[in-house]
Amino acid sequence: MSKGTHFIGQPMFGQLISLLDKSKILKFSREKDGERYVKHFNAWQHMAIMLYAVIKRFDSLREITDSMFPEARKLSHLGINMMPRRSTLSDANARRSESIFEATYRDLYATYKDELSSDSRKHKTPKWMERLQIIDSTTITLFSNLLFKGIGRNPKSGKKKGGIKVHANIHANEGVPSDIKFTSAATNDSFMLKPANYTSGDILAFDRAYIDYAKFEQLTRNGVIYVTKMKKNLVYAISDDTMYMTSDGKMSYRVQYVTFTKCVKDGEDIVHKARIITYVDIKKTRAKLISLLTNDMEMPIEEIVEIYRKRWEIELLFKQLKQNFPLRYFYGESSNAIKIQIWVTLIANLLIMVLQKRIKRPWSFSGLATMVRIMLMHYVNCYTFFEEPEKDWLAILKSNESALPKPMLFD
Repeated sequence: MSKGTHFIGQPMFGQLISLLDKSKILKFSREKDGERYVKHFNAWQHMAIMLYAVIKRFDSLREITDSMFPEARKLSHLGINMMPRRSTLSDANARRSESIFEATYRDLYATYKDELSSDSRKHKTPKWMERLQIIDSTTITLFSNLLFKGIGRNPKSGKKKGGIKVHANIHANEGVPSDIKFTSAATNDSFMLKPANYTSGDILAFDRAYIDYAKFEQLTRNGVIYVTKMKKNLVYAISDDTMYMTSDGKMSYRVQYVTFTKCVKDGEDIVHKARIITYVDIKKTRAKLISLLTNDMEMPIEEIVEIYRKRWEIELLFKQLKQNFPLRYFYGESSNAIKIQIWVTLIANLLIMVLQKRIKRPWSFSGLATMVRIMLMHYVNCYTFFEEPEKDWLAILKSNESALPKPMLFD
């Protein structure tokens, strides 16, 4: 029997984890005492099994361990030399430091960020796109308020659930986090905005949770442009106010040059000059006025608006992570186990995005992630298969047509 045109000598999972550096993972683990008192279940096997679990979207340790027995021969070829019990995997998630997985993600990002930022297959993007970075956070609801403090009021029907907040910084042309921080859901987002992390020429987009006059002034002095949404209760002095109208007499844009002043008890008062751009958002069901705040005084109004709209790239990333990976159920109840699962999810997301970049055929991320999950343990070349998934089927149809008997005289 023919093995098909896409046959290859290792499962698709093996091709995916070949993007990882096994020696580096073991090095990170040794540096952070992840291999102390470990006889068999090392950091590489831990990483591989956790990746296997999140890609397959398993919800429990039982699903992970039970599903591995039918795949034992295939997994042994990938360096997984033992089938861990639930207790072994649970103990590893509790004891092996999540910083090992963090170091792996950061190393992986540094390795593939240039490949992820390439846009040769896309339409021409504006010049500022390469300089744009976006900051935001998302909250992942947990089963308990003991590990990470939840946010909001206690519900009437029971206790408030906890939540871990994932703070992320992404480059708009890469689509994966370049920096990640974990806090409880009750932590304010503003700590993530650190002017020292950005250099002259960078452009930042974020929502109104990050408004801080002192940081805004420091960004301005560093030559960094920011674009954010206005809060309603901000107090400022207006030095210039111009309204631009359409041909039919409706407001197109309103531009105000303003000064913010914040009194400081033991120091010099903070004075920050900025521009407020108000426009009508007609993309919504009902037209709505949106006011943006920026320290750039010269960039065209349309570009400022477009920069803020690009902020939704990070919202799409959070949606992508939550829809395609198991972040509703966790494989452990400790803080360390929860963080490990999130780091492994981020690693899996990055690996699939690298695969998506390398394939010329356009695939949506969810479509590609679904196919990878279905074909994960199949001996199929992932690159040729995703370029022409119908190739084998067309070859079968063609061979069947040629094998049909010739019609008889009385047919």
